[in-house]
Amino acid sequence: MRNAAGNESAVWFDDGGQDAYHSIVSNLVSLAGHVQASLKLIERAIAQEAAMGGQDASAGIVVLDDVTPRYLKALAALKACDAGLGGALDLLPGAEATRSLN
Repeated sequence: MRNAAGNESAVWFDDGGQDAYHSIVSNLVSLAGHVQASLKLIERAIAQEAAMGGQDASAGIVVLDDVTPRYLKALAALKACDAGLGGALDLLPGAEATRSLN
């Protein structure tokens, strides 16, 4: 929040502004955690698909080569989201401490 002078210092009101701020930071940290978990799942799926790529189709294994580009697009989108969330948290004063707890 900017105060009337236009600087970066936060102005808190008696109506629970501090609690609202902590709730926002907590939600952003939680969302970043979910995005990072999704990144790991997609990376694992890509690795598994690559490992299965060399197996014989007669063994009943279906290779999903057409899925890999969508995985990669989703991975790129999630990485951009993760970077954006990290940037947003870096801009919030005191968010670093909350971020390191999760």
